[in-house]
Amino acid sequence: MNKSTALVVFSGGQDSTTCLFWAKRHFLKVEALTFSYGQKHIQEVDVARAIAHDADVEWHHMDASFISLLSRNSLTDSSIVMDQQKPADGPPNTFVPGRNLFFLSIAAVFAREHGINHLVTGVSQTDYSGYPDCRDAFIKSLNVSLNLGMDEQFVLHTPLMWLDKAQTWAMADEMGVLDMVRTRTLTCYNGIVGDGCGQCPACKLRRAGLEEYLSHTHGTEI
Repeated sequence: MNKSTALVVFSGGQDSTTCLFWAKRHFLKVEALTFSYGQKHIQEVDVARAIAHDADVEWHHMDASFISLLSRNSLTDSSIVMDQQKPADGPPNTFVPGRNLFFLSIAAVFAREHGINHLVTGVSQTDYSGYPDCRDAFIKSLNVSLNLGMDEQFVLHTPLMWLDKAQTWAMADEMGVLDMVRTRTLTCYNGIVGDGCGQCPACKLRRAGLEEYLSHTHGTEI
């Protein structure tokens, strides 16, 4: 791998934080880009800033609030009751249409202006909650489109693509940041740092993965 600079799309959650430290292991320099997109759990921006600072990573913040104006979903509209599980006929209403498309496209433009070719994102097809823009086929097609659209040679890295949540916790542990990821990241859709509210879909997925990892490796439970 080219030991140059990588830009991490960074929310301050479990997955993107794990990817941040993965990038620090594989690149000489890492920068992070965090978006405000009208999310109800806006606290993640402050969480991302603090983690990036402590990781000695240059942090950038960008307003992408236009995303919240394009569709109705329970992550940006407090009047919608959040789906607790994936419906049988489509993605859950926590799906924000276009979010990863916009995030990665904006990140690519930002990266181009800063001479960066490597982009890192924490999407996963294994534990993707029914979000179509977390699938490998989407990432590969977008990579091609970005390269064609800007005549660049971007490489989109997805370290978690084929990992489930237990394996993601294992990666954090192997890198020595499991406790930090557990206590300081914000995955909860209700904006509670660490283990979260325990009730929203993101918290349930995160907790199930942690319980599986701890039971298999340490013989302990949460």
